[in-house]
Amino acid sequence: MTIIQTIEQLQQIYTDVSEASVAKVTRALTPEYRRMIEASPFMALATVGPEGLDCSPRGDAGSCVRVQDTTTLLLPDWRGNNRIDSLLNIVRDPRVALMFLIPGSATAMRVNGRAVISVEPGLLESFEMDGRHPRSVAVITIGEVYFQCARAIMRAGLWDPERFVEVSSLPTPGQLLKAAKAGFDQESYDREWAGRAAATMW
Repeated sequence: MTIIQTIEQLQQIYTDVSEASVAKVTRALTPEYRRMIEASPFMALATVGPEGLDCSPRGDAGSCVRVQDTTTLLLPDWRGNNRIDSLLNIVRDPRVALMFLIPGSATAMRVNGRAVISVEPGLLESFEMDGRHPRSVAVITIGEVYFQCARAIMRAGLWDPERFVEVSSLPTPGQLLKAAKAGFDQESYDREWAGRAAATMW
């Protein structure tokens, strides 16, 4: 196996960066970038901490973040599994990376920046949904924002129904858990999962 060990070796393999790849990067949201991000109900949040890296899915009924201004995004932390891996990382290392997906669009949006975790009561209450509110909100300061080349999503056929995987062909959550922990009660978990999820969405 041939391993690249220096930046110089890597740069010999790849051609110069195109003008568009550089020009697309801004330090604040343009009106167009804002429209793209506000159209996204799903994103991946990458964080780093002493134990290593974490990448966590985030989704909401509308836009998955609220745009406060051209350099600030607000990300509510809705109910989940209480591992809080992302939040633990942010408290110790504020660096974050976000990738937004827009159903039906081959263009993804990316944000690199820094975050803090807020529990300001007024802020939490402003995100109220079905009588509930998030326990915390990540306040993200944008360092750079840009759109991602569409090739990866196009290659994956991500939004093409003809390429959707038949869910019944995949292991259930209970089966995944039993594979990780012998003796886990997969039948009860799978039977109760849909109702539990619906009751704890917010």
